[in-house]
Amino acid sequence: MGTVYYGGSATPIHIEDRALAHLKVVIATKLRRGESFTVSWTHPDDQPRGRSTLWLHPSIPLRFVFDEPEPPELSRAWLEDLANSANSSGGIQLVAEHFDTEPVEVDDHTPQVVETT
Repeated sequence: MGTVYYGGSATPIHIEDRALAHLKVVIATKLRRGESFTVSWTHPDDQPRGRSTLWLHPSIPLRFVFDEPEPPELSRAWLEDLANSANSSGGIQLVAEHFDTEPVEVDDHTPQVVETT
């Protein structure tokens, strides 16, 4: 289970490592372009019922922390799904992975937890 720390909030956001790895690539791409956007997710079963949304802006500090020392292979299809939602008016909707068989190499050294449904 990874963790996102955003802005001055002391409240960590927990996201499964594999989902966080995919989310990190899409978020870093958007922020690198200077684009602001939202990220939304449904609360996991162990939290109060509901959903949350973050407004992400390039000037606000963001840190990703992963429990696993090795990064997972990335799914091209899942990255495309997340990127497409990032470019929509609704922002990134953290959705469950759609499995494919072709891993993707990403050259991203951006510093680094929500359960997908």
